Amino acid sequence: MLSTMATCNSHGQDSSYFLGWEEYEKNPYHELDNPNGIIQMGLAENQLSFDLLESWIENNPNSSGFTAESSCSFKEIALFQDYHGLPAFKNALVDFMSEIRENKVVFNPKNLVLTAGATSANETLMFCLADPGDAFLLPTPYYPGFDRDLKWRTGAEIVPIHCSSSNGFRITKSALEDAYQEAQKKNLKVKGVLVTNPSNPLGTSLSLNELNLLVNFITSKNLHLISDEIYSGTVFSSPGFISIMEVLKNIDLVNTDVGKHVHVVYSLSKDLGLPGFRIGAIYSNDDAVVSAATKMSSFGLISSQTQYLLSQILSDKKFTKHYLTENRRRLKQRHEMLEKALLKTGVRCLKGNAGLFSWVDMRCLLSEQTFEGEMELWKKIVYEVGLNISPGSSCHCDEPGWFRVCFANMSKETLTLAMQRLSSFVDSTVKKTNRRHNKLAVGGNSRKSKSLPKWVFSLSFTTRNRKVGEERSLVETDD
Repeated sequence: MLSTMATCNSHGQDSSYFLGWEEYEKNPYHELDNPNGIIQMGLAENQLSFDLLESWIENNPNSSGFTAESSCSFKEIALFQDYHGLPAFKNALVDFMSEIRENKVVFNPKNLVLTAGATSANETLMFCLADPGDAFLLPTPYYPGFDRDLKWRTGAEIVPIHCSSSNGFRITKSALEDAYQEAQKKNLKVKGVLVTNPSNPLGTSLSLNELNLLVNFITSKNLHLISDEIYSGTVFSSPGFISIMEVLKNIDLVNTDVGKHVHVVYSLSKDLGLPGFRIGAIYSNDDAVVSAATKMSSFGLISSQTQYLLSQILSDKKFTKHYLTENRRRLKQRHEMLEKALLKTGVRCLKGNAGLFSWVDMRCLLSEQTFEGEMELWKKIVYEVGLNISPGSSCHCDEPGWFRVCFANMSKETLTLAMQRLSSFVDSTVKKTNRRHNKLAVGGNSRKSKSLPKWVFSLSFTTRNRKVGEERSLVETDD
């Protein structure tokens, strides 16, 4: 008695990304109430600078609009507002977006459409740009939620742009062309490319070369380009963040047909750490897209009180400047804390400069270099170690053994505990593997082979290109 959409399995809820969340919710870690519970490291949430926002609220008690001293009355906020949004908030938001980009780009509030989060923004753009059955190309690995956001209700398809660890998962011209040809083989009409910049899950910002490559590609194919820049304010080290709008400006394409085919998605969920406020936006130079998206936004409006409060916060330029600087400092510090702790266990990460997570190379811990081996490891980490991390396969990574590990949604003490748990697990795995290799090496000989305290480095970085199933020899390495 339900609709096809209600009963179909295309939501993506059966992904290990979501299943890990379910396991966490059954047994969540709490310092006092459940110290042996699962620590949530699959949530890309920024709690590191929440105290700055709380302090601002405390020092600005009239900002809610509910007091007699407020510039806006309760009645004004409570009554109906049209879906174009409050002008004061839109003006403050575009100024904040420019500030993040060091004012190298100026945004016009008339080109901005407010949505209930980036999820709604991406889906709305799909409805505007693609018909059911049309395809968008996405570089791998990509955010698992895109399988839901872009496809579930719109009927659009995703074709992966296969990226490799050999070049740090950077987008290449050949990968773009291969994805386009693959879509054509499947009789899919390609309508555009969607990228996240900075990348989720990689934690890296796109290079100028990649951005120019994308602009040239969509120009040659007459395609749309969606740049999801939800993590633009989280870039904490070099290279810095380059917005696609800055690229268009520098090559005088903003007011051209190519410029009209480029659309930016933004949100305050990551940069300000306010996912519960559901603040998202679409920015486009195409009037037709802005008009259609504005009409669709009526299905996911942002409350007037939320807009009013945030217009007050974002209009305080002294605060936003301090917040962005301090937030980046804290993110960098926490990022280094995670990666140093991982390195002590023999596990390395992709070199990142942004985001709320690290892209962690755990291929050295796989029992076999397959996705079955990845899932086996993931289950051990969730159930035995008590950490919910996201396996690369849930992000459509082509190479088994990569995991996204979040670090900004917990205290330093909780992160320290998480790393202690992981270190114990790695040590245990090393001992078991050494015993297994010793037995194999001994055979009929009573002489034992040397154990390898840092064997994980050897497996991860000197034998990664050997064929699966090929016998590995252990070599003594320096610390």
